[in-house]
Amino acid sequence: MSLRILITGGAGFLGSHLSDRLLADGHEVICMDNLFTGRKVNIGHLFKNPKFEFIRHDVVDPFKVEVDQIYNLACPASPPHYQYNAIKTIKTSVMGTINCLGLAKRLNARVFQASTSEVYGDPEVHPQTEDYWGHVNPIGIRSCYDEGKRCAETLCFDYHRQNGVDIRIVRIFNTYGPRMHPNDGRVVSNFIVQALKGEDITVYGDGTQTRSFCYVSDLIEGFVRLMNQDETTGPINIGNPGEFTMLELAENIIELTGTSSKIIHEDLPLDDPRQRKPDITLAKKHLDDWSPEIPLREGLQKTIDHFSEALGLSSKIGF
Repeated sequence: MSLRILITGGAGFLGSHLSDRLLADGHEVICMDNLFTGRKVNIGHLFKNPKFEFIRHDVVDPFKVEVDQIYNLACPASPPHYQYNAIKTIKTSVMGTINCLGLAKRLNARVFQASTSEVYGDPEVHPQTEDYWGHVNPIGIRSCYDEGKRCAETLCFDYHRQNGVDIRIVRIFNTYGPRMHPNDGRVVSNFIVQALKGEDITVYGDGTQTRSFCYVSDLIEGFVRLMNQDETTGPINIGNPGEFTMLELAENIIELTGTSSKIIHEDLPLDDPRQRKPDITLAKKHLDDWSPEIPLREGLQKTIDHFSEALGLSSKIGF
């Protein structure tokens, strides 16, 4: 059955890939984005598709559309971007989610909230399970994003309990792939861009802190399965349980690009989590045995190829 679907933040890294997937599945897609971190280049290939519509709008301001489903992906997700205007970031998470939930209530539509592993903060439980409440600094420089997303989850469940709004909540762990913003400040894009330019690769701290990296197509598959199942509202962790140190990531990227870049160390940013790894037991249970399929090196090569083309650089420095 073809649905009419709104994606807020639809011109961003994840939103553009989700747009591709939903259009390929035969749905109509309304992409809403204020283009703060989203980019038209991410969705330019979709403008000629009669089932695709782009609206430039900020979710903080009320809006009306007629849709069957809403994917709320609107919010800058990298520290440099969400810290650039902390008040705006938390308004996007809180007021934007209220606007999506209010629309879903009026339309009797299902709403999907893109939450984050950042709700776990600097976790004292490893790996992180959905019943863990987190270890978050509510007044730190990252709290505009962490607490904004935590509040958005609260709003979803209150609208669900009080007004019967049909919700689905995903907690996204580190994701990477083509269309990441080259200057978004996240570790995969930072390392790749530095390697392709032959610059020193900046590792914060001693490099033993860990992350789990999920390739974007695996994440989007998890999104669609969560949205279209009826067993659970979530929250559900979606991410790759394969865990790597920052040094291991840097070394893989150096090898894959053939760069002569050296690894340098700088001070660890404030409130930067030491460990991050999802427990995906619930995803396997409720999402038709979902698990990531793209291994890290394969996904990194696809991402390197994208950045080398986008930046006009060779993906093999030595060639």
